[in-house]
Amino acid sequence: MKLLLTSGGVTNPSIRRALVDLLGKPIAESTALCIPTALYGHPGVGPGTKAWQFISGHSDHPMVDLGWESVGVLELTALPSIDAEQWVPLVRETDVLLAAGGDVLYLCHWMRQSGLADLLPALSRTTWVGLSAGSMVMTPEVGDDFIQWRPPTGDASTLGLVDFSICPHLAEDGLPGNSLAEAEQWAAGISGPAYAIDDQTAITVVDGTVEVVSEGRWRLLHA
Repeated sequence: MKLLLTSGGVTNPSIRRALVDLLGKPIAESTALCIPTALYGHPGVGPGTKAWQFISGHSDHPMVDLGWESVGVLELTALPSIDAEQWVPLVRETDVLLAAGGDVLYLCHWMRQSGLADLLPALSRTTWVGLSAGSMVMTPEVGDDFIQWRPPTGDASTLGLVDFSICPHLAEDGLPGNSLAEAEQWAAGISGPAYAIDDQTAITVVDGTVEVVSEGRWRLLHA
């Protein structure tokens, strides 16, 4: 699986070009499934308006509204109640999975419960585009600062498909988001490499090769 891990979505031409490179074809010729699940678990978001905005492409984070050939919805909480034959072929045939932000452990829990997490290694031609929590879920750990919900097991691990952690929404002091000082404090509790990225920055991962794509601010806090 190819990864485009963003803080704020496909927010500028550089990130959009990186997405097209990962797809290997124009966005208009690519099919997408959006995954709103993380939104429901976040205490500041939940079901309702924000979920509709993401699915319909009316959110402030460009992902669903990029001009895809087609867009469907993959709601992970529903998958355990239906046969795998109803959704696995659809995922295998889709070019890109668009994962919303929200609560990262809630998303991770339902990726595991639904079976999507187990399917990911077989999706060699698929591109995963994450937004905030949708990016952080691919990392090995997120740190206590980003934990609001825990699964029944209490497990705070994430999928670990990459070997670095992400602090999204890096912002200038006094602006909404995470200041560099807050990011550095967060990174002190992370055991591996840690990036702080703003909403104009993304990280691509292809066959283990990591590249930062940015028209904004980012920092590798420790290697």
